[in-house]
Amino acid sequence: MTEQAPEVCTPDGCGPAAATDAPVALAPAPSGTIDVISDAICPWCWIGKRNMEAALAELGEQGLHFAVRWRPYQLNPDMPVEGVERAAYRTAKFGSLERSRQMDARLVEAGKVVGLDFRFDRMIRTPNTVAAHRVIRFAEQADRQDAVVEALFRAYFNEGRDIGDHAVLAAVAAEAGLDGVAAMLASDEGAQEVLAEDMAARRAGLDGVPSFLMERHLLFSGAMPGPNMADAFRRAHAILSARAA
Repeated sequence: MTEQAPEVCTPDGCGPAAATDAPVALAPAPSGTIDVISDAICPWCWIGKRNMEAALAELGEQGLHFAVRWRPYQLNPDMPVEGVERAAYRTAKFGSLERSRQMDARLVEAGKVVGLDFRFDRMIRTPNTVAAHRVIRFAEQADRQDAVVEALFRAYFNEGRDIGDHAVLAAVAAEAGLDGVAAMLASDEGAQEVLAEDMAARRAGLDGVPSFLMERHLLFSGAMPGPNMADAFRRAHAILSARAA
């Protein structure tokens, strides 16, 4: 049986990741940290998060434990700050509203496999995600990043909330146990850092998310199934450990 390519989202849309024969570049020593480059409006990133959680649970049973950090990427870097009406945007991007709906239906079915309920019918606007990435960055300082990332995915994909709106972001963060977001967003805190990280990913050639890294070296891109993720993380950890010995 031919193994299905993992799914990623790129600025041109979501679909199977391109095959690559490039060798995996690994750092000389393990850190126990996985960096996930993601966008808050990437549906395969939410699915990838679920698959990663299954992978980490499997590895945990084997005595391997990894910290996870979420890093920014903008699927729509030219999006106006206020966002745009989703139906019009998707029609312009994919040629027709019907094609957009077909793509959404495929994602609904993929979400069900991992227990996620995508409600694209509730989604009115496609937001600019710089502010959401600033909130995710801010959450890392309070050790609430995972909860906030999960809350943002759910707010956008299940509840249809506008996660480009600062008031909505502050409310979603508070629901996830993170305070102080309104004041942070009222300043310019984290804005330049988020834009710099996003640009660094592009300059490094990254064009699809979710992407998973160890020691700043790409392991793979795409929401591959949990067992496949676990195997990739396990092999990377073994190589890093051997090099550190």
